[in-house]
Amino acid sequence: MDNYTNDNTARRYKAYVSTLGTTQLHLRNPYIIAWWSAAFPGFGHMLLSKYLRGYALFIWEVVVNIKAHVNLSMIYSFQGNIEMAKEVLDTRWLLMYIPVYIFGIWDSYRTTVDMNRVYLLADREGHRFNSFSIGALEINYLDKRNPVIAVMWSLFIPGLGQLYIHRILTAFFVIGWLVIFFYYSHVQEAVVLLFLGQIKEATAILKPEWLLFIPSHYGFAVYDSYTNTVENNKLFEKDLRNHLMENYQSANFQILKGQKVK
Repeated sequence: MDNYTNDNTARRYKAYVSTLGTTQLHLRNPYIIAWWSAAFPGFGHMLLSKYLRGYALFIWEVVVNIKAHVNLSMIYSFQGNIEMAKEVLDTRWLLMYIPVYIFGIWDSYRTTVDMNRVYLLADREGHRFNSFSIGALEINYLDKRNPVIAVMWSLFIPGLGQLYIHRILTAFFVIGWLVIFFYYSHVQEAVVLLFLGQIKEATAILKPEWLLFIPSHYGFAVYDSYTNTVENNKLFEKDLRNHLMENYQSANFQILKGQKVK
């Protein structure tokens, strides 16, 4: 592959390939990104590869949600026990939770709109970017991968799909927090008891305030691995097409539209 590096000689690049993963700009639906931020603060920013902001909002969501008993209140609301839902809420934490939750949705939407504009400019400028990175610990390069396989591994264990497509930062973060959610929700123990036919014991051992984090975690891992596999494949095809055109296509080559070549 061509030896191009993102050395800031151009104003904008569409992508950057490093040993920790492939970061790229592409068009995204700001409403979908905002929805993921509403489902779990931090996920929208992680989809945009805004890792530091995403990690901060994610950790804030877990800590403040548990302290304010938001998930526990939601469970009582689902059961129709509105009075108990109100009683378990801790307003000292809840009043901090709400503004940050709204900020996460707003900021992810705003950032998506801005990044879409940057992508259009970068695509128009068409500067080349590095497509191969090798270091002491890892090797990363643009390649085509199967999005169905990425989804399959994410369904087994969230984070494995990200490892498959070499999104190392997201993979370690997702896997690490999955272990925490599994441990504190006791979901693994409940599954074993369920297989043994001890349904009451399985239900009693679960910690619902931690259990509610897991569905969003699984959903994000599946969506992130699938969309990034698809976009990485598009990036690989464009990069390969440009390489072949620059190095192998004749300068006199023309496509005659509407005319038959005799």
